[in-house]
Amino acid sequence: MSHYSRMQKALGRHGVALSYENGVYHLSRADASARVLLPADLPLEEKAVEQLLAFASVRSPDGQRGVKVACATPDFHPGTIAPVGAVVATDADFVIPASVGTDIACGMRLIRTGLRLADYEQHRERIITRLRAVLLDNERNVPLSSAAFCALFDGGPLDFLDCLPREGLWQYVDVQRIARELEASVGLADIQAASRHAPEALVGGREVLRDPQLGTPGSGNHFIELQCVEKILDRHAAYAAGIALDEVVIMIHTGSRDVGFYVGGRWMDRAREAWPAGRKYPASGLYGLEGALAQEYLVAMGTAARYAWLNRVVITELIRRELKVICGKDDSSTVVEVSHNIVTQEQGMNIHRKGATPAHAGQLALIPGSMGDASFLVMGQGQQDWLCSCSHGAGRRVRRQAMRHAENVEAAYAWHCVTLREERRMEEAPQAYKPIGPVIEVQEQAGLINTVARMRPLVSFKA
Repeated sequence: MSHYSRMQKALGRHGVALSYENGVYHLSRADASARVLLPADLPLEEKAVEQLLAFASVRSPDGQRGVKVACATPDFHPGTIAPVGAVVATDADFVIPASVGTDIACGMRLIRTGLRLADYEQHRERIITRLRAVLLDNERNVPLSSAAFCALFDGGPLDFLDCLPREGLWQYVDVQRIARELEASVGLADIQAASRHAPEALVGGREVLRDPQLGTPGSGNHFIELQCVEKILDRHAAYAAGIALDEVVIMIHTGSRDVGFYVGGRWMDRAREAWPAGRKYPASGLYGLEGALAQEYLVAMGTAARYAWLNRVVITELIRRELKVICGKDDSSTVVEVSHNIVTQEQGMNIHRKGATPAHAGQLALIPGSMGDASFLVMGQGQQDWLCSCSHGAGRRVRRQAMRHAENVEAAYAWHCVTLREERRMEEAPQAYKPIGPVIEVQEQAGLINTVARMRPLVSFKA
C-alpha cells in the first residue's frame, strides 16, 4: 500500500478527507479545511496534518471571527503546537498567539561580504577560530542601557541608533550603514512595539547592561553559516541584490531569544484566560484573541520582533569586526532580512506565519537547506493561493531524538559544523532534513518563487 493510501485511511478514521493533485494535498473535515504544497516523493505526516487542521478550526467564543484560510509550504512538519510551514489568515481583529509561539520573529539575514572564496580559504582557520570565540564562547562586549532598549521599543530602530554608546562593539560599527540597511529588513517599518511589554531587566533604568542573550544564535535549528555563491540563476536580480558568483556570504538564522519566550508565553496564557467563563473550551485547546486584546498582542509581538532585529544586527557587527581585522577590509552589506515566525497585517487580514516566509511579488526571501545542502536566495511572486508565502527551509524529516542515535551521519555529506555541544551536530545533521531540491522545485512550479542564487555551505556555527 502506498504512503498516500495509508494516509487516506489513517486520516479517514479521524473524519479527515484527503486528496492529492498537482503537488497539492487538500485536507478537509467538518470544522476546517487546508492545503499543503508538497512533492509526491516527500512524506505527509499525520501529526502535522492534525496540528494544521486544529489551527484552521480556531474561532472566537461566539463563532463570528476566526481562521479564514489555512495552508502550508513544503517544509511542512510537526511543531510543538503549530506545525512548521503553516500559514493561517484570520479576520483583521483576531489573532492566535500560539501560532507564533515563543520564537517570535525568528528569521534570517543574508550578508554579502565582498570576499571571494580564495580570501576565505587564505584565512580560513583564523576566521573560524575568531567567529567561534565571539559567537559561541561569549567573547563579546556589547554594552547598552535601559534607555537604549526603551528607545528601540517605544521609538524604533533609528531612535535606538541615536542612543548607542561609543564603547565596546559599538565603537567599531558604521551606524549610518545600519540605518541604511533598515530598508533590507522586510516588514520591520510596519511593526509597532512598546517597552511596557519588554522584560523589566532590559527597561528597568540601568545605565549599563550587558544582555547575555544579545548576539547569540540560540539552540535548535538556529545557525550562523558562511556560504559561497556557487551559481547565479537570475543574473538581473542577483546584480540588483549585489550578489556575485564565488562570493562569500553569511546567513544568520535566529530570533528574539528570551524576550520572545517572555512575550509569547505571557500572551498564550492571556488568550486562554480571556476565554469566557462557562463557555465550552475549544476541543483543540487553542485560543484566539479579538478586538483590543488582539491589537495589544500585535504590539507585544512587535516588541519581541524589534529585539530579534537587534539580535541579528549585533551578530552581523560582531562578524564584520572580525572579518575586517583578519582580511583588512569591510565591503559588506545586508542583502535581505526577513522573519518567518510572525503575524503581519495584509489585505485586511492577519497573516500568521509559523516557519513560513513572506514572498510578495518582487520581494527577496531566503530558503536554506541544511549544513550539507544548498541554500537559495529567491524572489517572491506574490502567489495569492498560498497567501504570498514560501517555505523557510527544507523542513525536518527526522526528529531530533531519533538523530541522536543515528549512525554514520557524516558519511554521505561533506559538512563542517562548529558547536559547543556534540548532540547539536547530530540533531542538526544533513540527514535530519528533506532534500532542498524538490522543495525549491515544487514552489517554482506553483508560482510561489523564482530562484536568484544558490549558495553552498562552508562552515556552520551552532550553539
